[in-house]
Amino acid sequence: MDNQKSHEELTSNMEDYLEAILNLQQEQRVARVKDVAQRLKVKMPSVTGAMKGLAEKGLVNYERYSYLTLTEAGEKIAREIGDRHKTFYSFLTGVLQIDHQTAELDACRLEHATSRKTFERIKEFTNNYNKST
Repeated sequence: MDNQKSHEELTSNMEDYLEAILNLQQEQRVARVKDVAQRLKVKMPSVTGAMKGLAEKGLVNYERYSYLTLTEAGEKIAREIGDRHKTFYSFLTGVLQIDHQTAELDACRLEHATSRKTFERIKEFTNNYNKST
């Protein structure tokens, strides 16, 4: 499966699920459907449906009543989304002086909606800005 192609086919919600699983694994070693539901403030059947779809795309290992794990491809995408989120959050709080709560919400939107080219320019700008301050 072409990771770039599969990444482009994902909805922002699917990307949020991947990012949530990665964060949960880093924080508590395992991710369960109920943990993802709590993290994203959605109902468990919504998570179950999303996990089935992500498993079909080869991004998540999902079996009913078991822990959720990311495949290599799923983890790569989740890390990219996390990097985008951190970069936008840093740009919004550090460069634009946006309050943390607003920056968190906006970074979550921007991580999904911004082209790779624009993201790379903002990342470069933010890194240079941080070095000069």
